Amino acid sequence: MKFTPETPIVSIPFMLRTVLSRACCLSANSRALLVSARRITMAGTLTEVSSVKIFGGQQKILKHESHFTECTMTFGVYLPPQAEAEGAKLPVLYYLSGLTCTEQNVVTKSGFQRYAAEHGLIVVCPDTSPRGCNIEGEDDSWDFGTGAGFYVDALEEKWKKNYNMYSYVTEELPALVSSNFPVNEDRAGITGHSMGGHGALICALKNPGLYQSVSAFSPICNPCDCPWGEKCFGNYLGSDREIWKQYDACELMKEYNGPPLAFLVDQGKSDNFLDRELKPDHLVAAAQKAGLPLIMRLQEGYDHSYYFIASFIGDHFEHHAKVLNQPTEC
Repeated sequence: MKFTPETPIVSIPFMLRTVLSRACCLSANSRALLVSARRITMAGTLTEVSSVKIFGGQQKILKHESHFTECTMTFGVYLPPQAEAEGAKLPVLYYLSGLTCTEQNVVTKSGFQRYAAEHGLIVVCPDTSPRGCNIEGEDDSWDFGTGAGFYVDALEEKWKKNYNMYSYVTEELPALVSSNFPVNEDRAGITGHSMGGHGALICALKNPGLYQSVSAFSPICNPCDCPWGEKCFGNYLGSDREIWKQYDACELMKEYNGPPLAFLVDQGKSDNFLDRELKPDHLVAAAQKAGLPLIMRLQEGYDHSYYFIASFIGDHFEHHAKVLNQPTEC
């Protein structure tokens, strides 16, 4: 598919999707997960903002009007060179960014395109929040509001119209991507950094079978028990801490009942946020109690920055590729 910058790509109907709790093969012609328990048809238009060649593929930035956030959303898509083959259907990896970030941080700083090209993975990098919604207080602090959607669906009246990043990431964005790019929906993984690492963990745990692989860099492991999480959950979700647990990886691990997932987490030991905000030991304890396989790697001397991510992102792509490049089995 050929695109011209700043022109509409395609107007599409798409379905908002929820996933059943188990993966299965449906027929000889459809080896996908059954991902549509509720079907809502609407139209969306993608517009290409830019496209550059890197490691033989194309790094694209796109924008569209979102149903879930009711504003213009921007995201990145990397198409590796394998995507140009006739009839190609490639695995897809979603990368969720952290507080204050946009899609540009990982696109320009991590060097992931080299590994995506090597393993033949399409990579999708959404923004971290709605923008320009003119909500009072959304730009007052760096760790809440703009750039800090926290991958939840807000319940509080002030925020619930726009701040629905959980549904945006798990429903709307995959539908747009699969309708416009050569994605194999059977083969999806998710990863992220900090707030986005939290997002990756909860999206995988809340949707058994939707993602076949999961990893995280420096995730906010137990947001119910850290200042960042308490601030965002309290404002977006309200004061009921039982509701907060629906978006906490440590709590969700207790209830997970789905296809096997192997978790890879890298955490810098010199991270300034390690003990106060991230609390990887809580995730280790939760995984052990739930009997879920977790590889937690504490990396000596590394901080919270993209220097850290760039140092180990190749390992994460290998982790995902080992799962996503395997043939689907019945």
